Amino acid sequence: MTATDSPQTAIHVQGLEKSYKELHVLRGVDFDISRGSIFALLGSNGAGKTTVVKILSTLLKSDAGTVSVNGFDVATQAPQVRQSISLTGQFAAVDEILSGRENLVLVARLRHLADPGKIADGLLARFGLADAAARRVSAYSGGMRRRLDIAMSLIGNPPVIFLDEPTTGLDPEARLEVWHAVKELAGHGTTVLLTTQYLDEAEQLADRIAILHEGRIKVNGTLAELKTLLPPARVEYVEKQPTLEDIFLNIVRDGGQSIGDAAVNKNNQGK
Repeated sequence: MTATDSPQTAIHVQGLEKSYKELHVLRGVDFDISRGSIFALLGSNGAGKTTVVKILSTLLKSDAGTVSVNGFDVATQAPQVRQSISLTGQFAAVDEILSGRENLVLVARLRHLADPGKIADGLLARFGLADAAARRVSAYSGGMRRRLDIAMSLIGNPPVIFLDEPTTGLDPEARLEVWHAVKELAGHGTTVLLTTQYLDEAEQLADRIAILHEGRIKVNGTLAELKTLLPPARVEYVEKQPTLEDIFLNIVRDGGQSIGDAAVNKNNQGK
């Protein structure tokens, strides 16, 4: 049985090529993604990550190669592919004039689904937006908008979702909110193809990681497998200092109470 025929394979890409005039962006890209997993595609700016996503989502035609999504050939069965996927781009595509609930109801109606209000309420609860359901999206934070955007992409229960740099421009706390949402997707059986510029994001989320460079996949494996490609690091025992992210999240989540207590204790010791 080939990877294309395997029921465990959600996305199959083999020999994918794409050029823009004399610029060869993709030179034979190969990878498979298992159902219900998170697959991170990494690469420098201009490496071709977004081009891959556009081809997989039928927005762009390839020059060569075999590509299937959810068992459907992208070139010959584009309508079936589009019914199987959802795409979330680098910036949240939400209507700021409408409320969060109205955004979800609108998309459900456009998809001709029964009981759009019930669908909207379910997604609002799932993504922690129920308390802000009636609020205009223009008043949402960046993380809330992104969570709403992802929630909108799940209407109709697509088995495959593409997230193209979903945390671009978000602050650290909002990034963590989106990470939680992405993990929830895979937990519910959705296959996620994630492109990102943030290596820590891939480390936190992905079941498998592929690095796209010079038009080809250079490495593809789990984080543990990729770590074996380099010599083991020398172990040194040093005092672990808090990171800037630790400090930032402490301040924004509990008002810096623990940091304030530590400062008071330090001052008392100096007296």
